[in-house]
Order: sequence, then structure tokens, then C-alpha cells
Amino acid sequence: MVSNFASQSVDPTITGYTVRDLRFPTSLDSIGSDPMNTSGENAHGYIVYHTDVPGLEGIGWSFSNGQGNEVLCAGIRCLAPRFVGRKLSSLTSDFAQTHRNFLGGQTRFMSPELASNAILNAVWDMWAKVEGKPLWKLIADFTPEQLVSVIDFRYITDELTPEQALAWLKEKEKTKQERLDLALKNQAVPGYNTSVGWLGLSDAEVEAGLKKAVDEGFKHFKLKVGLGLETDRKRLGMVRKVAGEDAVIMTDVNQLWDIDFAIEYMPKLADLKLWFIEEPTSPDDILGHARIRKALKPHGIGVATGEHVNNRVMFKQLLQAEAIDAVQLDALRLSGINEILSVCLLAAKFGVPVVPHSGGTGMPELCNHISHFDFVAISGKQSILEYTDHCHEYFTDPAAFSSGHFHAPTAPGYSCQITDEAFAKFECPQGSFWQSEKGQLMLNDPWRGCAAEQTSPMK
Repeated sequence: MVSNFASQSVDPTITGYTVRDLRFPTSLDSIGSDPMNTSGENAHGYIVYHTDVPGLEGIGWSFSNGQGNEVLCAGIRCLAPRFVGRKLSSLTSDFAQTHRNFLGGQTRFMSPELASNAILNAVWDMWAKVEGKPLWKLIADFTPEQLVSVIDFRYITDELTPEQALAWLKEKEKTKQERLDLALKNQAVPGYNTSVGWLGLSDAEVEAGLKKAVDEGFKHFKLKVGLGLETDRKRLGMVRKVAGEDAVIMTDVNQLWDIDFAIEYMPKLADLKLWFIEEPTSPDDILGHARIRKALKPHGIGVATGEHVNNRVMFKQLLQAEAIDAVQLDALRLSGINEILSVCLLAAKFGVPVVPHSGGTGMPELCNHISHFDFVAISGKQSILEYTDHCHEYFTDPAAFSSGHFHAPTAPGYSCQITDEAFAKFECPQGSFWQSEKGQLMLNDPWRGCAAEQTSPMK
């Protein structure tokens, strides 16, 4: 039914919404484990906008790490009424102004980007369904003028004006069809594998995962570090042993270190030919990242960050400070596609690749759209996208990967819809898992995820 909306020329009115708290017990399989997050439950604040068009909904969600997801859901419920009673066209006809207005008002004091993200994702999902296109294709088909029109350039015009963005996009338009052809052949977005490198995995599990990933066509791999030099070298050496000298290796320490420690530590791994160290220090420390990057550059090691960056201004400053070699924007932390487009344009101007953070449940589904439209319509340069192999079965339009590349999404919308089975098991607190004895122990542990204090089971 969804694919027929475009032929009907519908302009739905949003009539109401439903917000749900969904938490996957990913920690029990060490998924997402890193030096700062020993046991995280990938969680979604999930919104469905209902409309007056039968069968048409707008679905969006944002991401948390388990405890506190009720706060995210409360934020979504606070903001969701703003669009009830509005026609879709009233939101998308001047989407840049809608984006600016939506982040304003009394709630601005609460820095509501995460909740805003879920709601704006639902609007983009609805718009793409009405047009009968996957989101990436909706944006790739925009004219340069249309793409610029959905972006709020406030706070970034010292580096990028609408006129400059328009000129850039018009230049890329000349060769866009060639890149679109690659996307339609599923050859546009290479992937790198993160699932091989979770910190909580045993050495045997890491090695087995590497062999499986190589067989699946992966040539890029990311491993968590921070266990100590001997352990880190052993694990990184496994990649060279299993995947070969041509494999590209990235590392991630998830904010564990102070600046001077990162500068001292990483050169000791330089002989392993690493592309970058991700989040070597606090994600808020722009100048700290710049210092680390400058110090590591002679050793051939780059610096990446972005999964905890909340807005385009911080990305602008990271780029201005020459602090990063990869823009790791997060599909669920910035305030929706509108702001993501502005960050993609900033990255293109500075010549830094967009490598979205995609390490949590559902993130590969969403980021697949971002990497595709960035390559086809904005940067014009092929980058890579993080792949994790968990929980795809709970999505109606799961991310697919083969021959080293993500498949371009084909279903209309933003690939946000989660199956009824997932809600039956993992909706909090009534899902069957959370009602189980183990689930209750995990929910009632106020220190869940804090290794020094946690009392609930790890497995």
C-alpha cells in the first residue's frame, strides 16, 4: 500500500501519535561493549505519527543506551503535539523554517535535539512514503535549490552560505547520474565491520568474527582498544593475520583517555598501520582533538569523532580546527536530516569524508540512507559506513550487505519501522523479556552499565 501514495497525490494531516519505549538486551551478548560502556542496552524512543490517510504513518526514533530511555520518550511526548493537526505540506514546503521553529520556543532551554530527532525523522519518513521513494532517493532527486531550501544555515554562514552550498551542489549535479547508477547497482557504499571488535568478546570470538567478516567481503575493520598495550597489539594483530596486510584497520577508545595519554599511547601502535583512533578523549574537547591529530599525523594515524556531537556548530569548529580526519555524524543525535545535510555540506567543503557512526541497533538501517545521499548528491566521493550484524531481523526493511557494499534501500521511507515481534519481546516494561526474572533484575539495577557498581547479570 505504501508505494501507491505517490500516485494518489496525497497531502496527509497528522491526527495523533504513539510513543513507545523499546530496549534490546544487547549487553548480554557483549554488543556495544567498549571501555566506557561495559553493558549497554540499545534502546529507542519510538514515535508513530498517525494520519488521515489509511495505511500511511510517519515513523521515527532516537537512540539511548538503556536507562534513561524513559526520559527520551518523555521528551518526544513533550514535542510531538506541535505537529498534530498540521498537513505534511505545511511542514515540508519550507522545511528549513520548520526545523528552526521546531528547535525553538520554551523547550530550547532543555537542549531537546535527541527528542527532536525522532520527531523530524518521522516527518521525513512520511514525506518519503508520500513520494513513493526511499529517503536517500528522495534527497538524491532534489534539485540543488530544493536541497538547499531544507537547511537552516544559521550559525554556519561564516564557513558555508546558502549561495556557496548551491554552487557546490550545482557542480556535483553534472556527474550525479554516474553516482546514482552505482547506487542502484549496490556499489556506492562500502562497509566496515565493527561487530568483530566489541571489547567484551574473547580473543577466540574476535578471531572467529574476523574470519566470518572476511568471507562476507569486508576489507575494513574497527576494534575497540584501551585494554593495555599488550592486549591491544594482540587483537589488532589478529586483523593482519586473518584479513591480510591490505586490510584497513580503525581503532576506537570511546573517550577513555586524557589528551597527553592518547598522544603518548597511539604511536606505540603505529607499526600496525592504523587509519584512525576514534574518540581519543572527551567528545566535547575540540582543541584537544586538534592537538592529538597534530601529534599523531607524523605517525600516519588520523583522528575521528562525531557520534556524541549534538549540532552543526561543533562539527563546524572541529573542521575549522583541523581536528578530525573523518566526520562521524550520528543519525540519531543531530536534530534530524535537515541538520545532517548541513554537516555533510560542511564536510564536503573541508574535504573530510563523512563516515557515519552506525554501531547501534537500527543505525545501519538509517545511516545507509545518509551515506547514499552524501555520495550521490553532496560529496561526490565514496566513503565507508560502519556495519554491525545485530538485530536486523527486527526491522521491516533491514540493511543488506554483500560483496563489500551496503545495498541501497528500496522501500519508501526511512527504514524506521520495527516489527511487532520486537515490541512483544522488548517494549519496556511490558515486553516478555523485561517481564522475565533476568529482565527484572536488569531493569531494577540502578547502576546497570557502571562496571564498578553493577549488580545485575552480564550474561
